[in-house]
Amino acid sequence: MNVHTKQLHDQGLSIWLDNITRKMLDDGTIKHYIDELSVTGLTSNPSIFDNAVTSSSDYDEAIRIKDNRHISDEDLFFELAIEDIQRAADLFLPVYRQSNGIDGYVSIEVSPLLAYDTENTVKAAQQIHRKVNRPNAFIKIPGTPEGLPAIERAIAEGIPVNVTLLFSPEQYQAASEAYLKGIESRISQGLNPAVNSVASVFVSRWDKAVSGKVLPELQNRLGLAVMQKTYTSYQRFLNSTRVQRIMNYGAFPQRLLWASTGTKDPEASDILYVKNLVAPYVVNTMPENTLLAYADHGETGHAMPDSDPETDRILRKFREATVNVYELGMQLQKEGAEAFNKSWEHLIDSIKIKRTQI
Repeated sequence: MNVHTKQLHDQGLSIWLDNITRKMLDDGTIKHYIDELSVTGLTSNPSIFDNAVTSSSDYDEAIRIKDNRHISDEDLFFELAIEDIQRAADLFLPVYRQSNGIDGYVSIEVSPLLAYDTENTVKAAQQIHRKVNRPNAFIKIPGTPEGLPAIERAIAEGIPVNVTLLFSPEQYQAASEAYLKGIESRISQGLNPAVNSVASVFVSRWDKAVSGKVLPELQNRLGLAVMQKTYTSYQRFLNSTRVQRIMNYGAFPQRLLWASTGTKDPEASDILYVKNLVAPYVVNTMPENTLLAYADHGETGHAMPDSDPETDRILRKFREATVNVYELGMQLQKEGAEAFNKSWEHLIDSIKIKRTQI
């Protein structure tokens, strides 16, 4: 067992892998990460699957077997992805059971083209959840304004949800509210309220957005500052009367998840968004190279405080540098949705090309 990742896990932080490929399942890489690097979950997104399908021949045989005129390129992709997600979920099932359903999850996303379509997002979440048919699978739904009602409805129907594409404390708060409403709806109907969820807040894109536009002393500090404010909101959420009430009915509160934790600046620490974001009952989903870097030279940082006056000073410096954090958060969410759309379209086009070639 790796000492660095074990210490991180022992501090109460769940280490998830932000990657999945069929090759990693076939050659035992993911199982190795579970056994040796304390990895207790996994996330995926369109970009990850796009890279997995287009950069290898690992899916060619499966495409050949499944290919027929009556299945769309998108449906064919979901068949491939769901097979991978099911295999990964089975690997993490012992973690899920040992943690009483708190940990051990894998995530699969609805089509990002639905980010602004509430009704069809709900239908897609229902369909994917039914097909995956694993208790430890999250359905990823974007936390856009149109996605929030879909999140509430999915939770109310008993579908575990990973709320994705969150950037700011305000967006996180809206996502946690949607989760709470969904759980409260189940309680009012006399249903089991133990429907788990995570709220995924993206970190590194904040610093990339202001890179080269602020003083050197502020480089690579915005992401951590915004996450500290988000963590403060998370603590208020956990300590709120509404959350304590649903816990009394048997619900486990939605967890906060740090996403996009790979360092974009080559001059900065490659574990910047791991060592500085240590907190219990929180998830950090890491790109594979970040996970391996931490396993190699990880530093066990201090746990995040509930609030930090230094964070307010840093954010004030950004405001003085004419960075409107609220507006930038909305811009990042919009750009994130657009980037996922492009990856999705490229992925589906790649499936179409592969079908033709095979």
